[in-house]
Amino acid sequence: MQPYELSLASAAQSIRARQLSSVELVDSVLGRIEETEPHLQAYVTVIAERARLAAHKAERAAAAGHFTGPLHGIPMGLKDLIDTEGVATTASSQVRADHRADTDSTVAAQLAEAGAVLVGKTHTHEFAYGLTTPQTRNAWGQDRVAGGSSGGSAVAVAAGAATFALGTDTGGSIRVPSALNGVVGLKPTYGLVSRHGVTSLSWSLDHVGPITRTVEDASLVLAALTGHDPRDPASLHVPPADYRLDKDQDLTGLRIGVPGNYYFDHVDPEIEAAVRQAIARLKDLGALLIDVEIPMTRYIQAIQWGLMVPEATAYHERTMRSVPELYADDVRILLEAGELMPAGDYLRAQRARTLMQQAWRDMAGAVDIIAAPTVPSTAAKAGQETVTWSDGTVESVSDSYVRLSAPANITGVPSLTLPVGHDRAGLPIGMQLIGHPLGEATLLRAGHAYERSEAPRPVAPAR
Repeated sequence: MQPYELSLASAAQSIRARQLSSVELVDSVLGRIEETEPHLQAYVTVIAERARLAAHKAERAAAAGHFTGPLHGIPMGLKDLIDTEGVATTASSQVRADHRADTDSTVAAQLAEAGAVLVGKTHTHEFAYGLTTPQTRNAWGQDRVAGGSSGGSAVAVAAGAATFALGTDTGGSIRVPSALNGVVGLKPTYGLVSRHGVTSLSWSLDHVGPITRTVEDASLVLAALTGHDPRDPASLHVPPADYRLDKDQDLTGLRIGVPGNYYFDHVDPEIEAAVRQAIARLKDLGALLIDVEIPMTRYIQAIQWGLMVPEATAYHERTMRSVPELYADDVRILLEAGELMPAGDYLRAQRARTLMQQAWRDMAGAVDIIAAPTVPSTAAKAGQETVTWSDGTVESVSDSYVRLSAPANITGVPSLTLPVGHDRAGLPIGMQLIGHPLGEATLLRAGHAYERSEAPRPVAPAR
């Protein structure tokens, strides 16, 4: 096994045991980037020399018995919405091609304090406004979309071109590409992780979270990201939580809600079969399955778009007036559409969200987590615009991907996706676990138990 194939937890343990050096690990990941980038294009910017200098510094510290933190010497990628001092943050857009931050974003500073080594900035669908990340290719097939908007981060982790990465999630942008590339993605509770220094898409829906190879890795990264930040108005005042996971696979007493509506509607049969099999495995591990009915489903899409579109347009108002030609066509059209939305529609979406949050709390009160598919179909072919379901319903690829992930953004609850198999074409399938506010520890426990009951997953072939 090459160092780039190691999970974060295994790599960190090997570095602390002095069985692996940070230099060896970072060099291995940088070598993997050189191998995969020509055909995957996960990165906007690779800072190889800076990463090597940081790795040598980490190695000297380790040799002296000093470890900066739990992520000491671990190479990471950051979505190109996340400011890093001295490194371009372009949002994968010509609009911000020259942007260089004077200071680190909160999350970049937290990860550096924990010892992580930045190797580069990963591609996003322009300004995170899309679900495909068109410039990046799926790690399991170059003819397939990466998913978005954190496509570069998910592909880098899946291919071994980063040991972990950060993404952002406004309507599924961590979970969708993670599911499509066979890795783990966590959208935390709204306000748990600071967004200071992170380019916004929709401030009332935006989240920052980890993309990793395993659930245990996600727990380690999340622990480094929490803490109140007064520079983010939505940042929560909550005490530090313990996300440590043990080897106990027993889920006795855990109540898992299985949706009887919405989440299994218009879903590919192979995905439904894989997810239901994974839910059955959770039952075998001791969990109790309870049928639940998802509330207000007819309003989900309207609420998501009713909030996101006008907020995104407001954020881009100045540059849309000065340099509209620098935006990609798909993003510019959405921003222009936002200018046509009446204020009353936005206010109605806000009110509907409040009602949905209350209805969701009432529904979820009988369970600890909800288990469902992450996306209704595996990675679409590049350039594919629509999905046609068995009943003749036609849906855009982007709408299909956001459909099952948006409820967790609207309600602000945490959601974890993890791989649960592959379809006949060899493309990954993801299961989504949705929890209560600040219920990340429960999601991680359940996901970890499932993961430990399965065979270890290799890195993607990046073919």
